[in-house]
Amino acid sequence: MTVTRSLLCHMNIVLEDGSTADSTKASGKPARLNIGDGTLSPAFEAQLASLNEGDKHNFTLEAVDAFGESNPDAIHYMDRTRFPADMELEVGVIVSFAGPGGSEIPGIVREVAGDSITVDLNHPLAGRKVTFELDVVKVL
Repeated sequence: MTVTRSLLCHMNIVLEDGSTADSTKASGKPARLNIGDGTLSPAFEAQLASLNEGDKHNFTLEAVDAFGESNPDAIHYMDRTRFPADMELEVGVIVSFAGPGGSEIPGIVREVAGDSITVDLNHPLAGRKVTFELDVVKVL
């Protein structure tokens, strides 16, 4: 697919309880959102289509249109021996696995039961309805 337009935006991702899950303002680096390359859902792209430099736009997306639904096939049960011996494994710890092409795939430890470790490879916001608060810095 071809990128038809890109936006540089400062973005807050807000959960239903009003807490901020992520913010580009903390790092001072705006996110680049590419319209037309298939990385964003059609519902997300529709929210961006008419935005211009300087615009502020807030919108809420259901899980399926934001980070997707939680996929039970992305939950893995692993033996403790698959992790470094000195690694602290407890609920909430993020572990990284080697993905295709040298990429990294983060996983969240969901349960530790003896030598059985449950790791969730879904996006941390999968299955969640979220609100995006965008400030368009630049249109590319």
